Amino acid sequence: MNDFRKTILASITISFLVGSVAGVTGGIVASQVAAGNIGQRLLASLPPSLQWIVPRAAPPPQSSPIKGEEAKGNSPPLVGGVRGGGQESDSTVEVVRRVSPAVVSIVISKEVAQRSVTSPFPEDLFRQFGFEIEIPQEPAPQQPPGPPKKQQVGGGSGFVVSKDGLIVTNKHVVFDEAATYTVVTSEGKRYDAKVMARDPFIDLALIKIEAQGLPTVKFGNSDNLQIGESVIAIGNALSEFSNTITRGVVSGIKRRVTAGGPGIGSEVIEEAIQTDAAINPGNSGGPLVNMKGEVIGINTAVSQAGQNLGFAIPVNQAKPVIESVIKIGRIVRPWLGVRYVIITPELKQENQLPVDYGALIVRGAERTNLAIAPASPADKAGLRENDIILEIDRVKITEDRPLAGQIQKHQPGDTVTLKILSQGKEREVKVELEELKQ
Repeated sequence: MNDFRKTILASITISFLVGSVAGVTGGIVASQVAAGNIGQRLLASLPPSLQWIVPRAAPPPQSSPIKGEEAKGNSPPLVGGVRGGGQESDSTVEVVRRVSPAVVSIVISKEVAQRSVTSPFPEDLFRQFGFEIEIPQEPAPQQPPGPPKKQQVGGGSGFVVSKDGLIVTNKHVVFDEAATYTVVTSEGKRYDAKVMARDPFIDLALIKIEAQGLPTVKFGNSDNLQIGESVIAIGNALSEFSNTITRGVVSGIKRRVTAGGPGIGSEVIEEAIQTDAAINPGNSGGPLVNMKGEVIGINTAVSQAGQNLGFAIPVNQAKPVIESVIKIGRIVRPWLGVRYVIITPELKQENQLPVDYGALIVRGAERTNLAIAPASPADKAGLRENDIILEIDRVKITEDRPLAGQIQKHQPGDTVTLKILSQGKEREVKVELEELKQ
């Protein structure tokens, strides 16, 4: 047998052996896959963020409305991060039972143009895991795109404050005047909503539906909040899961934070409530509730840098807004007309300022962001850029007592007394507040 024939025979023998081994292995793998063993091991070995892109034999179970509660089994639910039952768990259930009927989902719909170029691949699926790839695009059709179609483009939350359908939410939930808004109650009833007012000062808005006899929330006193106090956030999580419940504690009070998003700019939230209760996209506008079942805040913002770091507008800031809309149909806000930063010991040291408290009148980052609004009450009273407002009606201006918060305790037409530090000299001026025009 020559060398060539020997080589051919050896190749056939090796191919036969490899094929036999592969066939046996494939049979074992197939039987394991059919039994679900390998799939389960593979899922268990993947990080959670990747598990959703692996096909499953059955869809994952829906989350329980109360964060940490087991969907099945006899294990007691998680209460405040500690497994156990008892009185604390019962009180959470009771609070949720009382408040949830007054919490609503807000569906945002808009006319959206049909896409002319599409891709059969979910490009974002790759990029979110760090892969920068070029995705082949299907060629644009020769015919013009079809007419725009109305579709859901977002969602938020709100809560009912009057039996005839007045609802509080965030301004950034209903900021788009070209969109339409639909309210979905806890019972699944749908109502067209009309935006009654958007607050020019804080991230609040009120909308109205045509209904009667609706359940309403009960207000608490946000000035009495204590750090460490247990709270519950209720809302339309991820704009998909209505009346989702998360529980945490008040981890900070009187925070001054700047929140914003694409297309809506940014706003400063004075005296915000900080909480570690998870506030997910779609929770915006929902209530933050104490363990008495009272609304003490409006869920508004979440930190993208920190974990479980959310912020809510104190309900005491919302009360006059609600009262104003109920009484006269619009929001009335007093206005001074200054742009300022709160002076802290650190700011004093960095800028060699003469005092470590007060509101320093400064212009904004843009050339158009003037320190003093022309023809404003502050302008008429003679206030100037770089003046420091030390007090308003004998109350010192500090981080805990910001100028804006003190102004909002008044009404348009009220006269306030300001102590000013200007060019090294203190003086008092009387200013008549005016209505903030929207």
